[in-house]
Amino acid sequence: MDINIEILKKFEQTLDTLHPEKGRIPIEILGWGEISMVFRLEGDNIAYKRIPIFDDETQVKRHIWAYNTYNKLLKRIGLKLPDYDVAWFRDQQGKIQFYCVQEMIDTNSVANKLIHQISKEDIKLLVLLVLREMKKVWDFNQENNIFEVALDGQISNFSVINLNHVNPTIDKKTKLQYLDTSTPLFRIKGNEAMEPELLLKSAPSFLRWLLKALFLEDTVNRYYDFRRVIIDLIANFYKEQKSEMIPELIGLANQFLKNEVKDHNIKPLNLEEIRDYYKDDAQMWEIFQRVRKLDRWIHSKLLGKRYPFYLPGKIER
Repeated sequence: MDINIEILKKFEQTLDTLHPEKGRIPIEILGWGEISMVFRLEGDNIAYKRIPIFDDETQVKRHIWAYNTYNKLLKRIGLKLPDYDVAWFRDQQGKIQFYCVQEMIDTNSVANKLIHQISKEDIKLLVLLVLREMKKVWDFNQENNIFEVALDGQISNFSVINLNHVNPTIDKKTKLQYLDTSTPLFRIKGNEAMEPELLLKSAPSFLRWLLKALFLEDTVNRYYDFRRVIIDLIANFYKEQKSEMIPELIGLANQFLKNEVKDHNIKPLNLEEIRDYYKDDAQMWEIFQRVRKLDRWIHSKLLGKRYPFYLPGKIER
């Protein structure tokens, strides 16, 4: 992909992580995860995901290998992905700045936006199509004794290919893309391809040991568990302000498990566990974000340093 490293270097030189859109290099923020920011450079047709978590080149090279392998595995499994690449360099302070790069897609086609524009029946069909895309991964895992692939199945990680903007609808022929490939979650003969500890790099250093001991293993493992990924997909409709859809989506998922995933032996879902899962997950991330804001204050106000991560504003849940 045609990546302008020099522009990215200039962007990093003037980046204010509190107000990243106000730097000398104009950007459009496209979205953010809990630990990263996705943006487009003005006049560019590439989406950059900024991931400032690496300490040395050995970590970078391992992550690039894992990232490329993960994308190839997903394509081998049958998922459609945007074109992808990486960019990295050392900034003026010698710190590694790393970006996962994707071909720019139509942001209106991303499923978490689309569910606010289409009918309830189309939402249900969209979720069924997402479930079928996810099933490809666990079918592969069931048949493969070397690789085990994980997936973050939140609705915001899928987009509709060739969406009709005049009359956005979903039908049985609708094709989806999977977007969230920057965290290469897969195992080779039981060993994680990426370094799971990197997921904790955005946490304050004084908390990492505790988070690793209490949450890291379970957080990573849930992306390998088909049932928990489905729970996460449906529970995410609370965050997307579509909670009225959840009972119907549970019924849809249970029919899917009964009719299309019988050989995976997954027990049915229920509303109480979806509600409890989302409540626990939301509370965990709320606490995590509060602690990160404290860490940012310590960095910027007490130590006079730039806080390396972008923190989104209050997230409606």
